[in-house]
Amino acid sequence: MPGDRPTLPPVRLPSEAELARDALAAPLLARAVRLARWAGPATRVGPGGELVDEQLPAAAELLDLGDELSEGDGEAYASEAWRVAVDTGLVEVDDPDENAGPDGAAPDAEGGVTTGEQLGVLTSGSPQDILSLWLDALDVVFADATAPVLDDLAAAIGDDGEIDLESLDWDPELEAEFLEGVLGNLYLLTLAEGGGEGPVPLPVLAASMIVPDDMGEPTDDVLEQVSEAMMRLDDQFRLLEPIGLVSYVPVDEALMMEDAEDTSGASSPPVDEEDVTRYGMVRLTPLGLYGIRSRMLEAGVDAPAVGDLADKDAHALLDGVAHFPELSARAETEQWLTRRAPAEAARELLAAARGTDQGAPLRRLHCQQALSLVGAEAESAVREVLDDAELGGLARVWLAELGAGDVPPPPESMIFWLAIDTIAAQLDAEGEPDELQELVEGLVGQHSGFFEAAWRVEHPATAEVLEAMGRLHRDRTASKDARKAAFKARSRG
Repeated sequence: MPGDRPTLPPVRLPSEAELARDALAAPLLARAVRLARWAGPATRVGPGGELVDEQLPAAAELLDLGDELSEGDGEAYASEAWRVAVDTGLVEVDDPDENAGPDGAAPDAEGGVTTGEQLGVLTSGSPQDILSLWLDALDVVFADATAPVLDDLAAAIGDDGEIDLESLDWDPELEAEFLEGVLGNLYLLTLAEGGGEGPVPLPVLAASMIVPDDMGEPTDDVLEQVSEAMMRLDDQFRLLEPIGLVSYVPVDEALMMEDAEDTSGASSPPVDEEDVTRYGMVRLTPLGLYGIRSRMLEAGVDAPAVGDLADKDAHALLDGVAHFPELSARAETEQWLTRRAPAEAARELLAAARGTDQGAPLRRLHCQQALSLVGAEAESAVREVLDDAELGGLARVWLAELGAGDVPPPPESMIFWLAIDTIAAQLDAEGEPDELQELVEGLVGQHSGFFEAAWRVEHPATAEVLEAMGRLHRDRTASKDARKAAFKARSRG
């Protein structure tokens, strides 16, 4: 079977225009934009480009970060938004450190600010330009999310003011790799749930990174690691939510209190341990799906999206959707068909379905499914291949399902060739599911002497299909006959 199939299912994304609107509405980027427009000649920055402390209250007030926040939180959020504005190029800062004199002393303790080139993207840029700006902002937040926690950082500052990273027990590459892995798993889980209809419990996400696949009951040590990862992810998702990557319900504060009270011996109010939402729930937004996919593509990961094949030829379409989930394959095919006239599309699909290569049976199966989306307008093109050795059986089945009249009966050789081709396609698509077992037993039951005729079929997959039929058929005699027929097919050469 083909070994180059994509490892990820395709994602269905909104249009770039919709995603760009979501990006501009992300709270953190919106704050950064407001600060960039507010900044002017009187705005002062310190070393590194951060707003000086005296201007943080005004920045927080501008952003309406007021009474509902704890003391100092508004200024912290303003500082975070300013950092995004600086790092994405919404503003340009004149860093005082860069203007230091020969002795290393800066002539001014503070630097100035000018409008950045990226601010113009918001009014004159394309949706793709805006999404690129948002991805830059995501990089800033991702770096913050993988940085050491502040308490540890303060303890690691030495007398000379330098940070001793080794004392933090913190490896930036490992931290980034772990969070990338978590977001990759969340991407997969989101697609498995049909595009993000439901959130993923935080314990499930943490366990997906820590608990080995072959472990039955997790050990206490593994459970402790999962718990620690949950707490770290709770902090990280709180940071990632304002940029619009995720929708997040944080871990219940009562859980933290319970852990502390278990240590101190104090009692806590009863809580519902069955309520999984107390442990944190996270969901990638459509913008988040776009962001994680973009990061995957940049890293060289094959992360397909529905619509990628709309401009390709029919052969690329049929090969591309071969291992897509059913709904994604249908959506991709529908987009491909909307760009072509029905009769022309049908002829292209039928031509692409021909072949004796390993992927050809599955192409023919998806060709038949695609033709069903074209409808009656494909009939003339389908009738043109009724005498084709590879497509004649498919054409008769399709015409019969359409309810068309005057369909010539197939010769016996075509019936058996189509049976082998259909099973080969199913084996390629799904392996050996229960439904295929029913198909195999049904075929053998309908045709007396099936295996005696089947081993003579001139099809590249005849021997492989007969061997699979021998494994699948539950009747011992039929199973034995299938294996004998497979041996004859191989011996025939």
